[in-house]
Amino acid sequence: MKNGKILIGTDHAGFELKNILVTYLKENGYNVEDMGAHTLDPEDDYPKLLIPVAMRVLEDPQNIKAIVFGGSGNGEAMICNRFPEVRAAVYYGGPIEIVKLSREHNDANVLSLGARFIDEKQMKNVVDLWLTTPFSGDKRHARRIALIDNIE
Repeated sequence: MKNGKILIGTDHAGFELKNILVTYLKENGYNVEDMGAHTLDPEDDYPKLLIPVAMRVLEDPQNIKAIVFGGSGNGEAMICNRFPEVRAAVYYGGPIEIVKLSREHNDANVLSLGARFIDEKQMKNVVDLWLTTPFSGDKRHARRIALIDNIE
């Protein structure tokens, strides 16, 4: 994944973790674009901040990935999942295996993190696992993803 682009986006709830992650990924050789928020505004609206992120993933869903933050990560994933071929998985704690499966089985190209439920160490572990886990390519998973991506 180090050859592809990683977009990072958040609202106020994930602002601190987003800034830490951008630095961490750049230090580890990833091609990162910080799509904001660029200032901490407790009144910002996550749809306005995350729609542009999802639209950018939609431009090249095979080569652009995004990591987004929100309080729970749920609303942010809901925004992203409204766009065809953009598949967001949510993580806000619990077994890390779910993150691995989101890549292996669902070929998730967006990871939505619940910033109010994870700390910096968890975030780094989850992101490292997500970015290094490939899609399995299994025919049944590819068939299911195609069914999802072709919903009209």
